[in-house]
Amino acid sequence: MAESTYTCIICPRSCCITVAGEPDALEVSGHSCKRGLEYALAEHTHPLRTLTTTVAAEGSPLRRLAVQGTAPVPRELLHDCLAQVNAIHVAAPLRMGDVVLANVCGTGVDVVAARDLPTS
Repeated sequence: MAESTYTCIICPRSCCITVAGEPDALEVSGHSCKRGLEYALAEHTHPLRTLTTTVAAEGSPLRRLAVQGTAPVPRELLHDCLAQVNAIHVAAPLRMGDVVLANVCGTGVDVVAARDLPTS
């Protein structure tokens, strides 16, 4: 029986949650609320991570532009997604929310500008 322990990050209680069992019959203990239960199950079965980074910027006083994913990406693809994002360069002007990379690593998640990129 596989067993994993997670520290819940959903609320300030930081419950220590244990998930045990086989994929078709998981037992969860240690959670104080439904949100903690959902967090632990998601982390155990298919963990997702938020994608935030910066990219090189040209034609602006800002040398780097903060970018973020429009949704979380699978944890196992995070490094590949970051490598793909870090390979791009953007040119001013851009507006916050403009797509700088569509469908990163085939995840269906777009990477967008997290702020305006003004021209020089």
